[in-house]
Amino acid sequence: MASGRVTLITVFFWLCLFGGLCDQNVYPKVGTLFVHKLDAEDYQQQFLNKSGNERIQPISVHANLEGFPDLPGWLRYTQRSPWHSGYLYGSPTNPGKQVIEIKVYNKHTFEMLREKIIFHIRSADEAPPPFRAEFLVENMDVEEMLPPEAQHNFQVPLLAVWDTQRLSIINITSALDKGGRVPLPLPGLKEGVFVNVGSVVPFPKCFTDAQSPEIRQKCQQGQKPMFCQELLRNDFVIDWCNVSLVDKLEPSPSPPIYKALEFEGDFNPPPDTLEEINYLPAYLLTLLLPTLIALLLCLLLSYIMCCRREGVEKRDANTAELQLVHQQSIFSNTEELRKMAANRDVPRPLSTLPMFNARTGQRTSPMDISGDSARVPLILSQQ
Repeated sequence: MASGRVTLITVFFWLCLFGGLCDQNVYPKVGTLFVHKLDAEDYQQQFLNKSGNERIQPISVHANLEGFPDLPGWLRYTQRSPWHSGYLYGSPTNPGKQVIEIKVYNKHTFEMLREKIIFHIRSADEAPPPFRAEFLVENMDVEEMLPPEAQHNFQVPLLAVWDTQRLSIINITSALDKGGRVPLPLPGLKEGVFVNVGSVVPFPKCFTDAQSPEIRQKCQQGQKPMFCQELLRNDFVIDWCNVSLVDKLEPSPSPPIYKALEFEGDFNPPPDTLEEINYLPAYLLTLLLPTLIALLLCLLLSYIMCCRREGVEKRDANTAELQLVHQQSIFSNTEELRKMAANRDVPRPLSTLPMFNARTGQRTSPMDISGDSARVPLILSQQ
C-alpha cells in the first residue's frame, strides 16, 4: 500500500511538472496590493520538455475567471512581450473565493498548457488607512513597478518623507487604464504608472502644498513644480500635478434633520376633491376619428377605380374614331394624287416601262422571253 501511494504521488508530481495541471492557491487580502508572477521561463521549460526542442519558445497567456470570458474587475493582467513574464495584479475589494483559469500558448508549435489559480481572498486584518495618496510615476511602466524590489525602492524614500514606519501600497494601475495615451516609440518614453499608498499618519506638508490653488494654476499653465526633494533623489520621476490626496478622517456632512410640525388641535385631513375623469370622449376621438378618415379615403379610392370607367371608354372610342378619320383622309389624298398623275400629258419615264433598250429605244414585254437570257451576257442581249 505504501509503495502504491508513493507511485501515485510520483505520477501526480510529473503530471504537474510536464502537463501544467497543478492548481495554485493564493491568499490575498482585501484592500492590499496583490501581485502574482507567471514566470515565462517555467512555461518555456515545460514546452521544451514536451517537444524536445531546445529552442526557447515565445508564449502568450490568456487569463479569465472560471465560467466567464474575462477577469474580475479588481484583477488585471499584463505581459510586455511573448518573451517576458506576465503578472496578475490588483487590490481585492470583497472577501471570498475566485478561480482564475490560465491558458498558456506556444506561439511556434501552438501547444497549450492549462492551470488554475485559486484566490482565497481574506478580510483585512486592520481598518483601511485613512490617509491615501496617489502618485503618477512618469518614468516607469506597470510591469516595472510590480516586482517587490521596485515597490521596496519606492517605499523607502516615501517612508522618510511621510515620517512613518507603517506605509502600505494599496494599488498599482497603469496610466493607460486611467485614460493615458500610448507614448511614441522613442527610447526613454514610458507609459507611466499610478501608485496608491496609504498610512495612518497625516500627510506631510510637501504633499499638502502640492494641492494649493497657486500650484494648480501653474499646472494648468504647463509648468511642472517639484516638491519633496527626498523623493527626487530616487530613480522615480513623480508628476506633482497629478498627485491626489484622500483624507477619510474628514467629517462627512451630516444629513439634514427634519423636525415634525408642531400644531395645536385635532388633525383634519383635506376632503377628497378628486373627481372621476371620463376618458370615453378621448378614447373615441383617438380611435374612431382615424378609422373614419381611413374609411372615407377607401370609399373615395373605390369610386375613382370602379365607377369612373365610362370616361375611359369614351376616351378610347374618341381616340379610335380619330384614327379612322386620319386613315380615311390619307387614303383619299392618295387616290387624288394618283388621278392627278394619270391626267398629266408628259410621257412616262423610260425607267417606269417594263423593259427597254437604252440604245435602240426598243420596248419589250417582260413576259416575252425567247431564250434563256441568264446564259447570255447582259451587253450582248441588249444588242
